[in-house]
Amino acid sequence: MSVRQQQLDDAALIESGAEVPLYATTQKVYPQSVEGRYRKIKWAILFVTLGIYYFLPFVRWDRGLDAPGQAVLVDIANRRFYFFFIEIWPQEFYYITGLLILAAFSLFLMNAVAGRIWCGYLCPQTVWTDLFLTVERWIEGDRRERMMKAGQPMNLERFTELLLKHSTWLLIAWWTGGAWVLYFADAPTLVYKLATFQGEPIAYIWIAILTFTTYFLAGFMREQVCTYMCPWPRIQAALIDEWALNVTYRYDRGEPRGSLKKNEALRLSGSQSGDCVDCHQCVNVCPTGVDIRDGLQIDCIQCGLCIDACDNIMTRVGRPTGLIGYDTQINVERRSEGLPALPVNLIRPRTILYAVLIAAVGAIMLYALTTRNMIELAALHDRNPQYVTLSDGSVRNGYELHLVNRQAEERRFLVGVEGLKGAKIESAGLTSDPAGRLMVSVGRDQTLELRVLITVPATFSRESKSQNVVIRAVEPVSGAVATVNDHFFLP
Repeated sequence: MSVRQQQLDDAALIESGAEVPLYATTQKVYPQSVEGRYRKIKWAILFVTLGIYYFLPFVRWDRGLDAPGQAVLVDIANRRFYFFFIEIWPQEFYYITGLLILAAFSLFLMNAVAGRIWCGYLCPQTVWTDLFLTVERWIEGDRRERMMKAGQPMNLERFTELLLKHSTWLLIAWWTGGAWVLYFADAPTLVYKLATFQGEPIAYIWIAILTFTTYFLAGFMREQVCTYMCPWPRIQAALIDEWALNVTYRYDRGEPRGSLKKNEALRLSGSQSGDCVDCHQCVNVCPTGVDIRDGLQIDCIQCGLCIDACDNIMTRVGRPTGLIGYDTQINVERRSEGLPALPVNLIRPRTILYAVLIAAVGAIMLYALTTRNMIELAALHDRNPQYVTLSDGSVRNGYELHLVNRQAEERRFLVGVEGLKGAKIESAGLTSDPAGRLMVSVGRDQTLELRVLITVPATFSRESKSQNVVIRAVEPVSGAVATVNDHFFLP
């Protein structure tokens, strides 16, 4: 039973004065297999996305000696994120924020172009449910066989099928959870440790959690996740407009619907008849059990399988294809009024705005990434005491410097102070060059924490109790510079 039919039945009960239950009992959906253009697109996306997810952790990338060799790695222990040639530090979390903004705008653009195209083709719930359904069909048969077996008593053959199906599901779910964990450690090493039971307990815990959620959501919840748990159907309804493409049933062509013989008889008699032969194939193949002929519904994920099913039937009965297809709401309304359909308009203010925002955010991120400084300097002034007056009248302030080297090689820097006339910088155990700058070395991909003291002579002007000071780190070889501004406090 479709959601629309359930709503009509509830309305009839209300009119008759009968009590309507708060929650309707849902019936299990048995999607039927189908072949066609959109099914092939879904197969291609399934293989590509799952292939990337499962095997990307094993892709290697040479970053030099002692550097992680995994192409994509979230190194929590060292607080790094590696993506091929890109290395993101904790201080650069704004790149992750930018990616999330790009993802949001991309989702908005997809919605403006073709409705819930994300839900129908790219959503992880859709992809894994598709995979689980494929396994179910291989083992138990197609829609008719599965429905017949569901009502049969348990026997050895049925028990064997169920055991094989759920074992395969659990194997897929287990590998799904294991693949996720591999993104957080060196994949080959972690696989060996997990297989020999030498892995960290947290790894086994997360694999168990993700195994259970994948098995439960893709194997049992399925369409209920899309209908009840996912917030996107409610959000996208507020973002869509009348020019967006949606999977649509052409009422002007299909109605009045009837059997093939009935429609042929009506045509021969000169009466009005529709192309829809009421075969329910569009409902049978729908992964959420929606009847697209009832119009747009929150359950519909816009996967296009009903288009393939309807086109196959129309070809078989000798009628034009396209009774169900991607169409805009404005054309649905025009056809109902007897007006010709308008061409699909993908380039309009809404889509242009989203495309411009995506391009702008992407350009900003690319510029920041290509021009980012591979060294960074930060200073933390002593809070108590803020200054110390020495016996000769000179004044000293203490700072803790953090000098970051983001390159995959050791680098040497000269650290000096500017803005304070006659100021001297020093640190225990470090020597200075003739200009009074400290000579320091920072290891590859490391942060040096350095305690320094800055002293001004007794003759230094004390017109104000706080003056600006600039601490500068220079790499003599490349000329790279990092500076930080702070305050120097006086009595």
